[in-house]
Amino acid sequence: MITLIHTDPQLHTPMYFFLSVLSFIDSSFSTVNTPRLLESFLTSGQSISFAGCVVQMALMTLNGTAKCLLLATMAYDRFAAICHPLLYHTIMSQSLCVQLVAATYTASAAISALLTGYIFKLPYCGPNIINHYFCDLPTVLQLAYADTAEVEFIIFSSSATIILFTITIILVSYAYMLVTICRMHSLKAQSKALSTCASHLTVICLFYGTITFTYTQPRSPSSMEQNKVVSVFYTVVIPMLDPLIYSLRNKDVKAALKRR
Repeated sequence: MITLIHTDPQLHTPMYFFLSVLSFIDSSFSTVNTPRLLESFLTSGQSISFAGCVVQMALMTLNGTAKCLLLATMAYDRFAAICHPLLYHTIMSQSLCVQLVAATYTASAAISALLTGYIFKLPYCGPNIINHYFCDLPTVLQLAYADTAEVEFIIFSSSATIILFTITIILVSYAYMLVTICRMHSLKAQSKALSTCASHLTVICLFYGTITFTYTQPRSPSSMEQNKVVSVFYTVVIPMLDPLIYSLRNKDVKAALKRR
């Protein structure tokens, strides 16, 4: 998807620019933990160094936060395209698109550094077996040899704030889009507008459903076991499905593939 978007001139639009960034985030998601997971399956070595755990957690948090913010940015992009079609390229200029992506990664890096820093400033002098297949925030926190109530609250409040902030942008953008689509007199125009949103909505439902379940529920032994299963979806399955969702349901991408 990244190569196709950057090599095909007809895909050089804000929507596909954001889609290429989303594809990069998805590939980063899988790259951070999938090779290590496969190594654990194929060999007897299932250990990870302390430094490796820190890096893995920081990158997973960065990618997860960046995807939330980018999906909200993509919703605003669709809002501009459908509600203000004549001003779309003026509103979503190339410089603004680059600034939005830069702001996404800057905010994500800050949040990742904050949460990872809080986690690893705690003392770890007891058990060192992580009940997960990667160094996730809640599972590593379980191993801390200290009162973790404050850090748990910070993780919960940060996750809830990011999810609520981005979901609000998405819901408001789609509310305006639905009103605009309902006012269109042409069924063809309505169908075209809805088709541009279908892939984005599918990705939103899949991703937000899993991360909301994982990071905003109270911690308990049963929830930790469920989180391991759910985490497979947002770290491995969904990043694999996203390119398929956007390519199979998108006429422009299909046409670009035929031209190659």
